[in-house]
Amino acid sequence: MKSEKAILPSWYSDEDLMQMSSENPELRFERNADGSLETMPPTGGISGNREAKAGAYLLNWVESQDLGEVFSSSTGFRLPNTAVKSPDAAFVAKGRLPKGWDEQEDQFINLAPDFVIEIRSKNDSLEKLKAKMAEYIANGVRLGWLIDRHNQQAFVYRIDNSITQYPATAILSGEDVVPGFMLPLKRLL
Repeated sequence: MKSEKAILPSWYSDEDLMQMSSENPELRFERNADGSLETMPPTGGISGNREAKAGAYLLNWVESQDLGEVFSSSTGFRLPNTAVKSPDAAFVAKGRLPKGWDEQEDQFINLAPDFVIEIRSKNDSLEKLKAKMAEYIANGVRLGWLIDRHNQQAFVYRIDNSITQYPATAILSGEDVVPGFMLPLKRLL
């Protein structure tokens, strides 16, 4: 008798991704441009704390200046290359969100954020995160911070494809993407 193997689809639709996410709330899923899935297990306490702080600092500034909207790591953004990514924190400038975005609870946001923050947790590969940041920039993200807690540094990615490495003592800037937003890197390390 022939054994049956579960055949997984080579392409996961938005609906598939939403369904898997709702059935597995302890995990985060992202879809790559080639249709394959990335599964991210829950982070530990320090990483979760730093993600929350990054989002809170960003949210406080954006709301105080009425610059746009901030999103948490549970938000999926469908990038132009069809990948669905969930940065640890994201900002979308006022007027860029699609009409009715806030009425579509179970749909991904169909655009690249203006600004993203990714914080490396213990299980994250630095090279994989660098590739993810490059993908964000290639798909229209204007500014990205990759916080590397393990090496006490940050990498800032820009739309012009420049990348600057900063030491733990640096003060990171939202530059012209999140005007006036400044944050001592040490707060996220």
